[in-house]
Order: sequence, then C-alpha cells, then structure tokens
Amino acid sequence: MQFQISKELIQQVKHLIKIEEDVNLRGMLNEIHFADVAEIISELNLSQATYLIKLLDSEKTSEALMELEEDFRERILENLSAKEIAEELEEMDTDDAADVVAELPEERAEKVIAEIEDEKRAEDIKELLTYDEDTAGGLMAKELVKVKETWTVAGCVREMRRQAENVTRVHSIYVVDKEEKLKGRLSLKDLLTASAKTHISEVYIPKVDYVDVDTEGEEVARIMQKYDLEAIPVVDHDGILLGRVTIDDIVDFIKDEAEKDYQLAAGISQDVEADDNVWELTRARLPWLILGLFGGLGSVFIMEGFEEALNKYKELFFFTPLIAAMAGNVGVQSSAIIVQGLANDNVRGSLLTRLVKEISLSLISGVTLGILVIIFGLITQMEMNFSLTIAISMLCVIIVAALIGTFVPIILNKRGIDPAIATGPFITTSNDIFGIFLFFYIAKVILGF
Repeated sequence: MQFQISKELIQQVKHLIKIEEDVNLRGMLNEIHFADVAEIISELNLSQATYLIKLLDSEKTSEALMELEEDFRERILENLSAKEIAEELEEMDTDDAADVVAELPEERAEKVIAEIEDEKRAEDIKELLTYDEDTAGGLMAKELVKVKETWTVAGCVREMRRQAENVTRVHSIYVVDKEEKLKGRLSLKDLLTASAKTHISEVYIPKVDYVDVDTEGEEVARIMQKYDLEAIPVVDHDGILLGRVTIDDIVDFIKDEAEKDYQLAAGISQDVEADDNVWELTRARLPWLILGLFGGLGSVFIMEGFEEALNKYKELFFFTPLIAAMAGNVGVQSSAIIVQGLANDNVRGSLLTRLVKEISLSLISGVTLGILVIIFGLITQMEMNFSLTIAISMLCVIIVAALIGTFVPIILNKRGIDPAIATGPFITTSNDIFGIFLFFYIAKVILGF
C-alpha cells in the first residue's frame, strides 16, 4: 500500500519536534521514502524543517533535500554549518552535490568544499562546477562503473564490486583503454558467460552512444529519447570518459526547460515561482506587458487612420475584436506547433515546402471560417458586400498570422534565440497589428471609402 501523508501525520511530526521527541521522530521517518520525507519537510516552517534535517541521517536527508523547492532548500542550507552541508553532500551523487554548491554564495561554497573529507569527491564537485549547467558536463555525474580492456573477466568482477559501492544504480559498464578513453560497453550477459581468464577486449561491445562534454542539454535529451537510453557516457574532446548522464537527470532538465518555455509563452521573461517577491514577479512580467501596451497603441493609430471608414461603416468597429482574436489565435497555434517541432527536432525540409504547407492549411481554415461568416451575414440580413469584406479579411489575416507564427520561431531558432518566446505576447501583439491593418485596408478596397 502506498504511503499516505495526512494532516494528522504533519501535526504529529510538528508536535514531536516541539517536544523534541527525537527517538520517535527517527523511528517514524527513517522507515519511509526520502520523497515522502521531502513532502513532510515542505509542510513545515523553516525552523522545523532545519530541525529534521539535522536530526535524521544524511543518507536520508541528502536525497530529501534534492526533492525540495530550490528556494526552500537554500533557506534551510543557510541554517546549516559548512560541515553539516558537507556531510549532506558526501551522501549525494556528485551532480546533485554540485547543484547544491552552485546555489551557495561563493565564499561559503569554498568553505563547504573544504569540509568534504573525501578529496576525490571534492575535486569532482569542483570540476562539475566549471561546466555550463545546461550542457552534458553540467548534467553528468562522476559516479559510474568502468573497466579496462586489458583486464580479465575475474579481475573485472573484483573491480566492479569495489566501484559499485559508490554508484546508486549501475545502468551500464563502460570499457576504457589505459589512457581512460572510452572504447565501448560491456554486456552483463557476456561477462557472466565468459571464462574467468578471458580478457575484456575479447567480449566488450565497441559500439556505444556517447556525448561530448559541451553537448547542449536538449541534444543529450534527444539522443537518449531516440535510442531509449537509461544513461549515456560523457567524454571530453580527447575521448576520455568523464562521467555519465542518467535518465533522472534528463527528466529533471526537460521539466525545467518545459517550465521556462511555458513561462516564455505566457509572457514571463525570467524563471520565477508563485511565492517569489513582488519585485521579482514584476520584473519578469512587466516587459511583455509594456510590449502589449505599445502593440495596443499601434492598433489605435491604425484605426485612427481609418476614421472615415468607421464613421461611414460603424459595423466595422464591432468586428475588429473578431479579426484581432482570429489573428492572435492562428498565430499562437502555428508557432506552438513549430516550437514543439523544433524542440523535438521534427522540423525538417525546405522553407519553401513549409511555406506551401502553411498557406494550404490557412486557405482551408480561412475559406471554412469565411463561409461561416457569410452564412451568419445571411441569417442576420447583413449586406453581402459587408459579409464578403469580413470573410476575405479573415482569410487574409489567417494566412498572414500563420506565416508569422511559423517563420518567426524558425528564424529565432536559427539565430540562437529560444523560439518559445514566439508563442506568447510577441506573436499575439504582432498579429493583432497586422490583422487590424489588413482588415481596414481590405474593407477600404471592397467598400470603397
């Protein structure tokens, strides 16, 4: 049966903390999963959370810390000494430890690393901190199992037992040469069925997928998804094996990237949380609101330029929101599909082919919606010229909006700018302006004012 966290349990934990009933707290929490411990900690205030972190074994709390929201974790770490933080880091995988150290102020980070007793681990953490966090180097962990191609099967098994003590999950066994260059991988089945005196060079599989230390995180995720990999080795420019990226690291990376893209699409320019302070939220949201303001003012100027038309055909005013809404909706739809395709590396072929496809889709949608507008005009006894004006305007607006929504993300992507920025207010605002202009210009041509 799955463990359930209830209000009663949280109240019980708070009460035991208040009366400092440490034995009962340890007995209760040491038996449950670290993710559940993290959920319990997140329901406590800062002093209560810090109390639990100091009370429980680092083997449990190190995992729980990584499950907490980054801001709350940082506040807890501020209440721990450098030595206490170092004890937590010694129980983490090196990639998680490096992430925690990166959150600390530089001076405190140095003190924490100095408190780590295992010098090799301290050096590994410092190495990981030198890589960009969104590359394979920044995502990888140093823990892995590797064997030399010159070893015998018997010697390999002994060494694997020693190395596996420091590895949480053994996804693959990597084979390296005497210079630590990646040569291939070792099948557990081949290892178990081979003679004890057989050399690894005779049984290992030379074909192995790997990534360079500077490979972008999105590309690492794409490769692992394409080949259904649970882990992928990371090498430097000379082919020397440095570490591995595991599926859980990639899932966390994809989740973070998806959240960033969602915020960009909603017109939020920085990575923020709901409980951030007012100033941080304002800085993230205000720039796009200003863009929307200027876009709206642009629409006002366009409408002023057609004041004569509005005086003569007041009905045009009532259809302006419809045209603007259709332009924005079509643009967002087109850009969302393209951004998703770019993220999954599914946007292929020439720009001409993409152009023809988008125009074809727009024509089908525009003609269908235009016919519905004409039918609406007949039902409401609207003048045919006016119905045709609305229908043709909508068709043209849909085509232009689809093209903008399609090609703006592609152009941004080619220039190294996150195309997700084109799925939100940027596309909506630009399409509103183009849509209103086209609407009144086409009305001027058909209605003759």
